[in-house]
Amino acid sequence: MSGPTQCFGPRGVRRGVVLTLVFAGVLATAAATGSLPRGSAKSEELASRSVASTVDRDEVADAAARAVADGKSGKEAAEEVVSRSGDRWGAVYDERQYEEFEQALDGSYTGVGLSAKRSADGQVEVARVQPGSPADRAGIEPGDLLRTIDGHRVDRRPVAEVVALLRGDRTEAAEGSTVVLGIGRGTGLRTETLRRARLTTEAVTVRRIGTPPSASSGSSSDPSPRSSSGSSSGAVLIEVDSFTRGSGAKVREAVRTAPSDAGVLLDLRGNSGGLVTEAVTAASAFLDGGLVATYDVHGEQRALYAQPGGDTDRPLVVLVDGGTMSAAELLTGALQDRGRAVTVGSRTFGKGSVQMPSKLPGGSVAELTVGHYRTPAGRGVDGRGITPDLTVGSGAEQRAETVLSGLGGGS
Repeated sequence: MSGPTQCFGPRGVRRGVVLTLVFAGVLATAAATGSLPRGSAKSEELASRSVASTVDRDEVADAAARAVADGKSGKEAAEEVVSRSGDRWGAVYDERQYEEFEQALDGSYTGVGLSAKRSADGQVEVARVQPGSPADRAGIEPGDLLRTIDGHRVDRRPVAEVVALLRGDRTEAAEGSTVVLGIGRGTGLRTETLRRARLTTEAVTVRRIGTPPSASSGSSSDPSPRSSSGSSSGAVLIEVDSFTRGSGAKVREAVRTAPSDAGVLLDLRGNSGGLVTEAVTAASAFLDGGLVATYDVHGEQRALYAQPGGDTDRPLVVLVDGGTMSAAELLTGALQDRGRAVTVGSRTFGKGSVQMPSKLPGGSVAELTVGHYRTPAGRGVDGRGITPDLTVGSGAEQRAETVLSGLGGGS
């Protein structure tokens, strides 16, 4: 396969070479990290057709150059051009934001270790707390309500604004800076002062189905459950939160070391995307080579292929929902079209467009849409999403386990 093989950071962006796949679920990710207010996931290559109505990158660069020459913000000028263009996924980052984004792709971020979501009654609720994080040490728990951040009420604010407050401005977002949270639990309200820290995330967790999450491994350290008699038992649940660097290899290792008679439940719910090459590597765990996705860049047709040698016999069920985005949708579409997995859950988000980064005058980076990818069967994903083979609302994981058991993958 020809094409670029590396991702470049803000100081090494090469125009026209590296493509990026923006994951729209970055708000959820950023809430967990307290970092980017919006973001994207670098990929080495991607897209299936050119987009006729996207902004010209030279126009963006010229606007930034004129602003810098006038002593103004090149980033703001570029953002104005991108906004007028109607490029839904186009984005402009300053150098620090782009550096944070690059670190996030390595599974590292500066934050307090909590993610937030909108509750059924419109309040901001803590969805997840990272073990060992400042939020965890402060006793914050899932289900707690975020009432205030640094004295600002957030109960009716958009999640994006909540994320921005968690993140802080350019000076406040550094490691060691503090953020004051007003936390509600039941009828009580307390204040916690947290110090932002450099944290790492574990993108892939593996456990035997039926084992509580607290007992799961942090990665694929021991995905080979055995019964007391020494024989293999059950099935393996592989949860992939995002496709950060190394996540694809962890999926392959988890599959390789699982008991030979154990099926796999691949949980991609809430996976907001990431590096496309990592998603392709994950696909290689279940495919013996072959097409994963097609795309084009400026009219040049290209394709992504799985590596040979994957496990093509093991029963496989993939769990998806509306938070399954971008690279996770690429993987889902490949496994579904290739007849390799039964997909269960709800329709995925529908983010299948591709962005190309360009370094701008003044140091900012613009990522502009250049195309879309398609699944092996030629289906477009952007704005459509992927409909699972079995649509299930509540109780999706239980239904997926039942399906896996019916395929002979254990229970």
